[in-house]
Amino acid sequence: MASIPIVVTCTSCHMFSLAFSVSGEGFTCDKCREVVRLTEKILELESRIQSLFEDSKSVRTVENILDAGNVSAHSSVPVENPLQLGNFVTVRRHSRRTKHHSTVPIKVSNRFAPLSDAPTEKPAESALVIGDSIVRNVNIEAPATIVKCLPGARAPDIKSNLNVLAKANRKFSKIVIHVGTNDVRLRQSEITKDNIKEVCELAKTMSDTVIFSGPLTAFRGDEIYSRLSSLNGWLSEWCLQNNIDFINNWKSFEGRPDLLKRDGLHPSWDGVSLLSRNLAHSLNNAKV
Repeated sequence: MASIPIVVTCTSCHMFSLAFSVSGEGFTCDKCREVVRLTEKILELESRIQSLFEDSKSVRTVENILDAGNVSAHSSVPVENPLQLGNFVTVRRHSRRTKHHSTVPIKVSNRFAPLSDAPTEKPAESALVIGDSIVRNVNIEAPATIVKCLPGARAPDIKSNLNVLAKANRKFSKIVIHVGTNDVRLRQSEITKDNIKEVCELAKTMSDTVIFSGPLTAFRGDEIYSRLSSLNGWLSEWCLQNNIDFINNWKSFEGRPDLLKRDGLHPSWDGVSLLSRNLAHSLNNAKV
């Protein structure tokens, strides 16, 4: 009987992948393993360069002493049985010392368990919250809710991760999507809207209830504030027209800089608490 792949999360980049088996030390994707290999290679080359540099310094030291005619058996330069041949002295240097190459320690800890290990015996009854770093510390008390944070993610990244789950035939009772803060920085409003539409349409094939969590206000300059405000306005109308529940976080965070960290973008602990309540309220009251 053919093995069935499971959905796993890379312990380094936290992206979803399909795998047939996972060791007790966690899963690391091919890309992250290649990064580690290249990093070790760079460190090895740096070690070799340092050894060559030290050897060249020793050679220059010997040449300087020879030019000064100060080579003798008591010379500080390490020599073995110098052969006196007329006016020349042949110096045999010690063989190069054994080099010890350092390696990059790989931390193998499964910070995020595979979705197949979700706390429910019926995966189709679990809810999924997936988004960028805004949802990093979100804690929802609703039972069987999986929160998946992808730092730096844009809408296409969310779509790619949902695609992995879709290929594994994963279904959810509800799916909450939070994305857009990183997308507006590209200054491509229409492309951002199209990307968000594609994410929501894909989510609809995996759940009967799709919820979009709107952006938070930002205290990081007029441009990003204006773009997020515009995106929030468009989302509130588009979601209503396309049978997608919309969480208007903008109203909750507007005029409350204390709900954001010093970067003016990510929620503070009070902001995380408020965002968690908004998400939980929507999950508990959304129509299935």
